[in-house]
Amino acid sequence: MTLRRIRALPLATLTAAAIVTMLLLSVGMAYIGVTWYSAYLEENNNNSLPPEAAEAYRLVNEGLVPDAEGLRIVVEHLNALSAPTDFKVQIATLVIGIVSALLSALIGVWLARRIARPLEELTMAAEVLKSGDFSARVAAPPGTTREVTSLVQTFNALATSLENMENRLRFNNMSVAHELRTPLTVLQGALQGMIDGVFPMDRRIIADLLLQVEGLGRIVEDLRTLSLAIGQKLVMQREELDVAVEVAAVLSAAKPMLEAGGLVPETDLRPALIAADPARIRQAVLALLQNAARYASTGGVLRCETEAQPDGHVTIRVLDRGPGFPEDMQAVAVNPFWRGDASRSRETGGTGLGLSVVQAIAAAHGGRLDIANREGGGAAVTLHLRPVAVPPIG
Repeated sequence: MTLRRIRALPLATLTAAAIVTMLLLSVGMAYIGVTWYSAYLEENNNNSLPPEAAEAYRLVNEGLVPDAEGLRIVVEHLNALSAPTDFKVQIATLVIGIVSALLSALIGVWLARRIARPLEELTMAAEVLKSGDFSARVAAPPGTTREVTSLVQTFNALATSLENMENRLRFNNMSVAHELRTPLTVLQGALQGMIDGVFPMDRRIIADLLLQVEGLGRIVEDLRTLSLAIGQKLVMQREELDVAVEVAAVLSAAKPMLEAGGLVPETDLRPALIAADPARIRQAVLALLQNAARYASTGGVLRCETEAQPDGHVTIRVLDRGPGFPEDMQAVAVNPFWRGDASRSRETGGTGLGLSVVQAIAAAHGGRLDIANREGGGAAVTLHLRPVAVPPIG
């Protein structure tokens, strides 16, 4: 068995092997010690025999018959030494057994501490993690068990996940503050100006303020949607629906917005039945159309497709011929408030929550959101929805 295989042993197997080894070591040490001491006593007893008895004892060991007197002296002498010798052997057995047990226990304690040392490091790292420092990591020592290695890897993955979540939360808090600060500043300044008589209280200024309020409402609603998704309460009611019908309805309602953005809708809406939340599906499609109208207005044509897949899930695909996604496209749906260009304003860049909301809706339906760049330019956004059985009524 190679060293690598020994290191890969499970903790239970390694513990059992250590226990068996300690037992064998203890028994072996006791056997060797008692055997050696018995031989030592026997040699001393033989050396203490009178000359006639020693000669008789030698002849017996060689298989010869000694004279009767010499044999009698040997027997009497050995009988006299029998009780003291047995007592010495018993004491030696007890002492050697205790010594071997203590030595085996010391070796066992050393092995146990070696096995438990990574767990102590994990405990200390967990305390650091508990204090709020998510940079704590633990290195698996060489030669550790399979379970400890797996536990260390899981702990490090958890710490990394918590650190990423903390960074994302910090970024989101800063982004929320940034998104809310501008419209609130505009509202506060305009209202204060009206109160002080600096600005006239006319319909145009009030209409501009209403736009700022609507922008705040969109941010709050998107944040509420993401919060519901985190609490797994985004989709509360499912019903059988045809995704093609829902997409067609959203396209019809969004036609003025698309025309204002210079986009001509092109459709390939195939029937695709699934159990889903119709309001959330329409919300996701509208977010995709708004995203395309905002970023792909130079593309001219916006193509929408729906399709039922052989495994039962359905896809909603929105294709445009705009500038497409940047290289860090994975950050688009993962990070709320993401904008490909940091210089985009709220009017051109939106809240930055659109694709995050769509991804949350897809995940709530057991699906996912795929984003990619098309050959020849443009973006392709695909919403996958998984089928879920609708619970019977009553």
